[in-house]
Amino acid sequence: MQADEAAAAAPRLTRKGQATRDRIAAAAAELMFNRGAAGTSIEDVQGAAGVSPSQIYHYFKDKKSLVKAVIAYQAARAASAFGSVEPRYGRLDSMEALRAWRDFAVDLERSLEHAGGCPLGSLGSELAESDPEARREVAAGFALWEKSIVDGLRAMRARGELRSDTDPERLGLALLTALQGGLLLTQVRRDTAALEACLDAVLDRVESALATA
Repeated sequence: MQADEAAAAAPRLTRKGQATRDRIAAAAAELMFNRGAAGTSIEDVQGAAGVSPSQIYHYFKDKKSLVKAVIAYQAARAASAFGSVEPRYGRLDSMEALRAWRDFAVDLERSLEHAGGCPLGSLGSELAESDPEARREVAAGFALWEKSIVDGLRAMRARGELRSDTDPERLGLALLTALQGGLLLTQVRRDTAALEACLDAVLDRVESALATA
C-alpha cells in the first residue's frame, strides 16, 4: 500500500522530463560503476549529464534517492542484458539459448577487457552493510534478474524438456550465483576462465536434467 501511495503521489513527468531524468540516472550509473557511489558527487553527475543543480534536485531530492535510481537502472540493464540473449533466442527457455547466453556473458567481459565486474553486484558490495535500504533495493534487482532466468527454465519443464523433478528455482539461483562469482573473479584475475568454468558447470547440470538425457 505504501509503495502504491508513493507512486500515486509522485509527479507525472512529461516525455522531455522523463528523458532528462533518465539521462541523469544513466550518467550517475556510469560514474558509480567506475568510481563507486561514495566516490561520486552530485556535482560529478551534474557535469556528466550536462544539467544544472536545480535540474538534479528537481528529479532527485538527495544523493540517496539518486543512488536508488541508479540501482533500479542497473537492475533493469542487467535483467535485459543477462536475462535473455539476442532476439532470435528470446527467453532462456532452451539449451541452445542458455549456451548462447553463456557465450554472450563471456564475450561481453572480453570486450570490456575484464574490467568493472557486475554493475549491480558492485553497488551491492559497497552499500549492503552501510545502507540497509539500498541493500534491499539491490536484492530486489537481483530477484528481477533471477526471475528472468527461472522463467525460461520453468517453460522448459512445462514443455517436458526438463524432467518433472527438476527445480527451476534452484537451478536459476545457481546460474545467477555462478555468473556473479564468475564476474567478480574475472574482474580480479583479468581473465574469463572462472566465469566460463562456473557457468559451464551449472549448464552441464541443467543439461543432465533434460528429459532425453
